[in-house]
Amino acid sequence: MNFRFAHNNFNVLDLDKSVAFYKEALNLKEVHRYEAPDKSFKLVFLGDGVSPHRLELTWLAERKEPYNLGDNEFHLALTTDDFEKAHELHEKMKCICYENRAMGIYFIEDPDGYWIEIVPVRR
Repeated sequence: MNFRFAHNNFNVLDLDKSVAFYKEALNLKEVHRYEAPDKSFKLVFLGDGVSPHRLELTWLAERKEPYNLGDNEFHLALTTDDFEKAHELHEKMKCICYENRAMGIYFIEDPDGYWIEIVPVRR
C-alpha cells in the first residue's frame, strides 16, 4: 500500500484576498474551484504548475471570526530557486514574520495568519 501527498488545507475568511496573496507572494495559481450548491462553502485549489501538490483554501459562509492557529508550529514550506529575489518581494509586501539567518530560511504570513516557510533550493 502506497500513499502520496495530495493537498494541504487552510481555512480563510476572505477568499479573494487569500487567492490574490498566494498569487502575488508565491505565484500559485487557481487550478480548481468548487462551490457548494447551498453556497455554504467554497474550495479553491492552488498549484505551483510543477508538482501535483495543491493548497486548498476553504471559505465558510457563516464564519466571521479568525481561526485559532495555536502557536503556529504547523506550516507549509516552499522552495525557491531565487531566494534573494523572493526575500526582496516579501520584504516589499511586508509579509515576512520570522527569519532564521543561521538556517538560511524565513517565514511569511498570509492574510489569515498562516505561516509559510521559504527555503532556498539546496544544491
